[in-house]
Amino acid sequence: MTIRFTERKVTVSDDLKAYATKKCEKLDRYFDRDSSAFITFSIERGRHTAEITVQHAGMYFRAQEQTGDMYASIDGAVSSIERQILKNKTRLEKRLRKGAFDRSIPAELPVEEESEFDLVRVKPVDVKPMTVDDAILQMNLLGHEFFFFTNIDEKEKPCVVYKRKNGGYGMLVAGE
Repeated sequence: MTIRFTERKVTVSDDLKAYATKKCEKLDRYFDRDSSAFITFSIERGRHTAEITVQHAGMYFRAQEQTGDMYASIDGAVSSIERQILKNKTRLEKRLRKGAFDRSIPAELPVEEESEFDLVRVKPVDVKPMTVDDAILQMNLLGHEFFFFTNIDEKEKPCVVYKRKNGGYGMLVAGE
C-alpha cells in the first residue's frame, strides 16, 4: 500500500506516521492489488483529526475521526473504513481480494450487513443552465445540502454544488 501524508496546521512526528502506516497496512488484506492511502492530519481547537482516504481499483473508502488524541483518531478512522468494507461486503466481494472475508470479523466491530440499497424515492428534476452563484443561491433558498445544474461557465457541463461540513461550498463537475 502506498501511503501519502498531509499535515494541516500541525507537524507530525515520524512515530505517528509509522503508527498510521502500520494501521493502514492492515486494510491491505481486503485488496488484491496495490492500493493508495492518503492520510491528512490536522488540529483545530484542540481536536485532533485524522482523515484517511483509501483508493483501490477506482473505488474510494473515506473516513474522518476527531478526538482529543491523534492516535485514537487514526484508530477510529481505520476502524470506520473497515466497517464500511464489511457492511458492503456482498457488493464488494467481486472487487476485493479473494478470501478477504474468510477471517473472522473482530468482535469490537459490530457490523450490520446491508444486502440491498434501499432507494426510497425517485424525483425527476429540471436541470437548468445557470451560473455557480445562481446554483448556490437556489440551493440555499430550497434548504438543500446539494444542487444539480448545468454550468453556463463550464460549457453547460452537468455540475453539483454542495455545502461542506467545515464551511464553504464545493462543486463536482462531470468529466470529459
